[in-house]
Amino acid sequence: MNAPLPWPQSLWKTTAPDQPANPPLTEDREADVAIIGAGYTGLRAALALAEAGKRVIVLDAGDVGFGASGRTGGQVNPMLPFNSPAKVEKIVGSKTFEKLAEQSLGSADEVFSLINTYQIDCQARQNGWLRVHHNKAAQRKARADIADWNAVGAEMRVIDADEVARLSGSRAYSTATLNPKGGAVQPLMFVRGLAQAGKARGVEIFGQSAVSALEKDGATWVTRTSGGKIRSAWVVVATNGYSDALVKDLAKSIFPITPIQIATDPLPDEVIGDILPEGHTISDSRRVIMYARREPDNRMVYGGHGEPDGKGGIKGFEWLTRDAERVFPQLKGATWTHRWGGNIAVTEDHLPHLHEPQDGLIVGLGYNGRGVAMSNVMGRVMAERILGVPAEDLPFPVTKVAGIPLRNLKVMGMKHVIRWMKFLDYLETR
Repeated sequence: MNAPLPWPQSLWKTTAPDQPANPPLTEDREADVAIIGAGYTGLRAALALAEAGKRVIVLDAGDVGFGASGRTGGQVNPMLPFNSPAKVEKIVGSKTFEKLAEQSLGSADEVFSLINTYQIDCQARQNGWLRVHHNKAAQRKARADIADWNAVGAEMRVIDADEVARLSGSRAYSTATLNPKGGAVQPLMFVRGLAQAGKARGVEIFGQSAVSALEKDGATWVTRTSGGKIRSAWVVVATNGYSDALVKDLAKSIFPITPIQIATDPLPDEVIGDILPEGHTISDSRRVIMYARREPDNRMVYGGHGEPDGKGGIKGFEWLTRDAERVFPQLKGATWTHRWGGNIAVTEDHLPHLHEPQDGLIVGLGYNGRGVAMSNVMGRVMAERILGVPAEDLPFPVTKVAGIPLRNLKVMGMKHVIRWMKFLDYLETR
C-alpha cells in the first residue's frame, strides 16, 4: 500500500482538533451510491442521500478535507463570481437563471443553516463580506452589478471610504460593496463536521483510497481502488480541482488555479485592534485578488494567487506578504508562521458545472472561488437528482463534459497572463 499523502501544514490543520484517519478500502463492497471525493461537495451529497435512506460509501485519495475543502480561505461568500446577472441569464437561459440566482444568493445562508442544524463546531460567523474596489472603474462596475443583483434578491450596498476604514481597518480603498450574508468558517473543522454528521447517519468513508477505474457492468457501476471495488447504481464524482483522467475530458474542462494563504500567530491588540473589528471577511476587485480574515484568537489570514514552482511546491508567498502590508500597514513586521495552498477548479464561463456523462454517473465541479458556499449547494442538488428530481428542474443546467478549446496552450500561458494582470493591478492601485 502506498504511503499516506502528506497534509499541508496549514493553519487549519494546526488548529483543528485531532481526528483519527479514515481507513482505506480493503474489500469489495456494495452501495446505492459511491462518492469519489471527501470534500464539501461529496460529503454534502452523502449526507442528503443517507438521510433519504440510501447506502453511501465515500472514497478519497487522501482523507476528509485533504483537497480544497481543507485548504480554502474559509470565506462563505454568496453570489456567483465575475458574471453579471444578464451574462449568467444569457449563458443558462431565463428559466434556469431564476433558480440559479436564488440558490447562489442564498448559498451562504444555507451553509450557516446547515452548520446550525447539525451543530457543527467550526468557528462559524456570519458578520458580512466586504468586497473593496481597487479603482474607479471597479467602483462603477460594482454599482451597476449591485443594482442588477439587488433586483433579483440580493441585499448589497456600496459604502464610502470612512465606513470602509472603520469596518476593515484599511485606508487602501475608497469604496466597497457590503454583502451582509457573507461570513467565515474554520474550513477543515467544517468539512470534518459534515463527515461526522454523515457517519452518524450511516455513511462509510474510506481514506487513502484513490479510484483507479470506473466501469459499467450492465446497470451497475464498478468503482475500483487498489484495495477493493464498490458496486453501486450511482457514482458521484466530486473531485473538483483535483480531477484527473477518471472521467473523460473532465480535467480538460477546467483551469487549474492555485490559491495560497499565509497566517500569523495571535497578534496583540495594539497591532490588530482596528483590523476587521466587527468580524467581516474582505476581498478586493483586482484581476488577481486578495482575501483576508481575522480569526477569533487574533490571528490574521491573508490569501491570494500562487503558482506551482515546478518542483512539487508552490510559490508566490513573498508577493502575498508585501500585499498584506500594503493593505494593512499595521501588519508590517508581523511574522507569518503558516504558508499553504491547493488546487481549485475554474471554468471558462465562470459558472459551476453539473454533468451526467452516462446514466448513473453524475459530476459537479467548478466553483470559481466560491467553493465553501456553492459546493454545498452542488452536493445537495446532485443528491436531489439521484433521488429523482428531473434534470430540467435543477438550478444548474445539466451539460456534457467538454474540454476547453486550446486549453493546453492557455494553461501554458497562464503564468504570463497572471503576471501581466498583477502589473496592471499594480498600476491601478498606486
